[in-house]
Amino acid sequence: MMFSTPDYHEASTSPVFDEKNVEQSSPMHAANPVVSSAEFVLEQTNVVKINNDAVKRATQYILQKVASESYTPRTWRTHPLHICPPEPYDPDDILTGACLNWIFLISSLNFSFWSEKEGRPDRYGVEWRTSWSSETMTVHTGYWSLVAALNRALEEGIPIIDPRFYSSEILCPDSLIAHVFRAAPQSAESMPLLNERLAIMREVGAILCNDDFGGSYLGFLEAFQRRHANQGTALDLVQFITDSFPSFRDERMFNGRRVYFWKRPQILVAETWASFYPENPYTPHPIFPGPSGAHISTLTMFADYRVPQILHHMRILTYPQSLKHDLRTGTYLEAGSIEEMSLRAASIVAVERIRSEMMRCGSDWEASCVLIDFYLWDLAQRLQGGEECVEGIETEDVLPAHRTRSIWY
Repeated sequence: MMFSTPDYHEASTSPVFDEKNVEQSSPMHAANPVVSSAEFVLEQTNVVKINNDAVKRATQYILQKVASESYTPRTWRTHPLHICPPEPYDPDDILTGACLNWIFLISSLNFSFWSEKEGRPDRYGVEWRTSWSSETMTVHTGYWSLVAALNRALEEGIPIIDPRFYSSEILCPDSLIAHVFRAAPQSAESMPLLNERLAIMREVGAILCNDDFGGSYLGFLEAFQRRHANQGTALDLVQFITDSFPSFRDERMFNGRRVYFWKRPQILVAETWASFYPENPYTPHPIFPGPSGAHISTLTMFADYRVPQILHHMRILTYPQSLKHDLRTGTYLEAGSIEEMSLRAASIVAVERIRSEMMRCGSDWEASCVLIDFYLWDLAQRLQGGEECVEGIETEDVLPAHRTRSIWY
């Protein structure tokens, strides 16, 4: 792997970020506004419903599975394409900074991977190794195509995760970014929303390159810690991200009220938490040193495509026949439509109820919505690949994921 950070001398053209200008009265000091937003949208839309009996059954199933699989925050480090930071935590280690920059860029671009050619060999994919330690090549699709593309670029000596590089049209022209995301030879599609991803790379890279953040996600985290006297929580960091980066503001007006989903801001914080989760659970987290990872439990699940799919399969979410028909026929759901909003909101509320049920059962598993989401997303991927099936509880047929082109998820 090549994690060199060349000495770029190009003058920054990024907007100036002034911490004093950030709105101090955030909507989320007491509670995560994503939860109340989801409850509001779920009630207002009245499309997707939640089956509380299925929540109880699925909770027991999940608890049994995570216990048998020893599924913990450290499971993040076992994914074969992930770049894992060195331990113990050392902010001066170049690999620590590289891992953080890698996580940040992936979270910035983590949206809209569904394909018009789902299930076909000519869908968009990226050819790269099966893992960092393997010479065997494969074609990665979906979310993993993004990870594989960035990993491949690093292996080719392209410093694609360096904000000073990808924010610059001189150092990193559009044609090079297109090359980084080039499709496998058999693919008949290109990376979805490539122009939007390119624009986001320019935006977030320029913001990181201002004087406050020093050209890296590590610098951004250090500015966050200074702002909160090293007592900032995971929820505080979500707010700092949405304040700082327009392309992370996954929110909209709905029925006269501003509602928040914040998929990518929360997943950025969750990935940061999981990647640096200490081997000894009694060791303070190096970035969130407070209790329970500075309240990682206040984050919600990440409202996307795969998790509602598995929640419906487990009968937690119930759909009207009209929505089932739309999903089966691949009908496009507009971002902001009643059906799309209801799917996202119901997923958030359902996972909150799973977590509450786990706590009611007295489970000693680290019952955060973050970890429940991680597990359900991994399970959905295994189901899709035919590697696993849900047994022991009643299930519905697996419906296609909903089709909405959006930079938000």
